Amino acid sequence: MDCKPLIGVNADFRSARKDSPAVSFLSAGYYDSLTKAGAVPVVIPPLKDEEDLNRVLDALDGVVLCGGADLDPEYDGFMRHPSVRLLDKRRETFDRMLMRLVADRRMPIFGIGCGMQLLNISQGGNLFMHIPEELPKALPHLDVTDPNHRHTLTIEMGTIMERVFGEGEIRVNSMHHMAIDAVAPGFMVTARCPDGVIEAIESTMGDWFALGTQFHPESESASALDLRIFEEFVIGLNVGGSQLRLVA
Repeated sequence: MDCKPLIGVNADFRSARKDSPAVSFLSAGYYDSLTKAGAVPVVIPPLKDEEDLNRVLDALDGVVLCGGADLDPEYDGFMRHPSVRLLDKRRETFDRMLMRLVADRRMPIFGIGCGMQLLNISQGGNLFMHIPEELPKALPHLDVTDPNHRHTLTIEMGTIMERVFGEGEIRVNSMHHMAIDAVAPGFMVTARCPDGVIEAIESTMGDWFALGTQFHPESESASALDLRIFEEFVIGLNVGGSQLRLVA
């Protein structure tokens, strides 16, 4: 029997505080979802040495970039919006190094939440900093009083998202105030909210299997059907991204 693939997941990070030491942490949904999808998850702490990270990547078959707080727009030459709540600097520095190495290797990657946003901007795309201000006609994408806030999706045919969700009304969780604006070259939009906000992307490049979702299929607020995204990612490790849409 073939060995299960090893998939790395970056960990979140919180710097030391007066009453607690620095900690790395990860929502259980990420590794539980990968396990259910037939993979072996490997949690990657925010390493500082690039050589050390390359050793880890040598052992992995793919990477999941987890969600979290906001990316710092100043890294990419933009001003911070007052609504931005930044990732810890150590995590963001590590995530950007991880993303660069994964892209250089053309390693399979699945970005979730800010992980998808990082995938997009690292490859030449950009972001809306605050949906309510830049897209005032958009539906609510964040409700701080309702962690189970949801909206519908419009799916592009012939994509991984279509394979996951099929036909009919699709509803996914929504907990973000930033979103993709311009899509990076080599990627396509595979799902949108009915208001046009981008909710999923995937690579159109034959040599790189890469996808992302703005919504969180690992979350407790996700549906059972959302787990299929992790399953499709694991399938894609074997058949390749350029062939995945053709697999029955």
